[in-house]
Amino acid sequence: MSRTNAFQAVLVGGLLLAVAGCADQPGSDSPDAAVFADGAANHPISVEPSPRSIRIALAERGIAPADELPLSSFVSDYLENGNGSISISAPRGAYSQPGVEELTERLVRMGVPRSRILVGTGESPAYDGQVELSYLSYGAHTDACSNWSDDADKTVDNLPMPDFGCATQHNMAAMVADPRDLVQARPMGPADATRRQTILQTYEKGAVTAAQKTEEQKSSVSDVASGQ
Repeated sequence: MSRTNAFQAVLVGGLLLAVAGCADQPGSDSPDAAVFADGAANHPISVEPSPRSIRIALAERGIAPADELPLSSFVSDYLENGNGSISISAPRGAYSQPGVEELTERLVRMGVPRSRILVGTGESPAYDGQVELSYLSYGAHTDACSNWSDDADKTVDNLPMPDFGCATQHNMAAMVADPRDLVQARPMGPADATRRQTILQTYEKGAVTAAQKTEEQKSSVSDVASGQ
């Protein structure tokens, strides 16, 4: 065997050993790996439905003044985090029908689409003058971070600890604006046809299509960079 062939054989053998060694490292597809090098695999985030509800007292026309602020907060949370429709459940009573109609109109004025308001009434032996509003939201969470079963002093195997990535996953679940984004991406908004046409015309003329900074903007950036 020539010197060149021997060198190639040694090189290929070394690469095969390296690949075989990597296959047993945490984070591989090995079914025996209990803790992965990926914290998201160790502590996956669960997204589950979470019903929200509030009871509002109805006056002869509309709602009681004391419920104005709770209703406003409830509707704001629905517009930001709600999924599907918002329902109004009211028993039949002396003030129920006109009060529910006024409450429905109030929700529309607060930004809730009329098509997403469901109203239901039924018989009730003791009408207390209250109706229930409810909607479905989603919450994100992961398991608690408390597994310290492994001895951190024993690192000869260079394996991650069982709680590896747990704190990061908890922070992600707490900070995500809409947990549904962890399940499915939001659809893209409509394109701005006017702006697109402007950019195309600028490009066809050979002009710069990027936004240009004014002298004031350049100066302010320079001041910040220089610490002034």
